[in-house]
Amino acid sequence: MKQVEVQIMSQTYVLACPADGEAALREAVAQVDTAMCRIRDAGKVKARDRIAVLAALNIAFDAAHRDPALAFRHSSFGTPEPEPPAKDPAALPAGIEERLRRLIQRLDEALGSHEQSQ
Repeated sequence: MKQVEVQIMSQTYVLACPADGEAALREAVAQVDTAMCRIRDAGKVKARDRIAVLAALNIAFDAAHRDPALAFRHSSFGTPEPEPPAKDPAALPAGIEERLRRLIQRLDEALGSHEQSQ
């Protein structure tokens, strides 16, 4: 795994990604940074963790409307879980669910280490 240094809302994070995934990771970081800065600049929310949650919800909502196969539903335990894959195997790129799971895990780890350092 390659270590990539990125900035989100002027905060530096070091994230691990596969050697062939840096461009996609940087694109995701740019999307998250834009969403978080937009919320921060609106001035209604100040706490970084709340901004991150709102940005994540906005991004997930937009993604779900672009591709319903990425929509989330709640399990009986109240934990979000992905919708089952579309019946058409060509509907989702190969490995997208695993890649999304890994990205979410990396973001959780980065946010967790950031919270501990404050």
